[in-house]
Amino acid sequence: MKREYRLKSTIDFKRVRRQGQSFAHPLVVMLTLPNGEERTRIGVSAGRSVGNAVRRNRAKRRLREAMRPHLETLPPGWDIVLLARKPLLEAEFNEIQAALRKLLKRAALLPEHPHDN
Repeated sequence: MKREYRLKSTIDFKRVRRQGQSFAHPLVVMLTLPNGEERTRIGVSAGRSVGNAVRRNRAKRRLREAMRPHLETLPPGWDIVLLARKPLLEAEFNEIQAALRKLLKRAALLPEHPHDN
């Protein structure tokens, strides 16, 4: 994920977690909050419940990669935090992509297309 799309600071993560709207899926939780900027930023996190450091980092890499195709189509002005859940590590990559698509649609950040499920 390119630097311009990353949400990095702890303050920003806490603000989105505290004030943002939450959308849950068995593989990932997505929190969204308008940021008033020209771009959309995305942060990825995995708590200790996901596993040790190696497993948490793998979960975050998988989420970043699954989110990458959507970066250009997201509307500007949002902060998005993705929280990995433990089942994400055993899920197929296309399942992760489908979960993110579903969450983005529920958050009204991805346009509906009749051929998508």
